[in-house]
Amino acid sequence: MPEVMAALRLGRSTVYDLIRSRRLASIKVGRARRIPAVAVHDFIATAVREAA
Repeated sequence: MPEVMAALRLGRSTVYDLIRSRRLASIKVGRARRIPAVAVHDFIATAVREAA
C-alpha cells in the first residue's frame, strides 16, 4: 500500500476508495490487500485517457 500511495501521490483512504469503487484492481492474499503493478499502470493510463 505505501508504494501505491507514493506512486499515485494519494492518501491511504483515497486508495481504498478506488479499490472499493473497482477503479483500481486488487487481490486479497490472506488478510492483506495487494495491488499488482499492472493495476497501477492501468489506472494511470485510464485516468490520462479520461482527462484528454
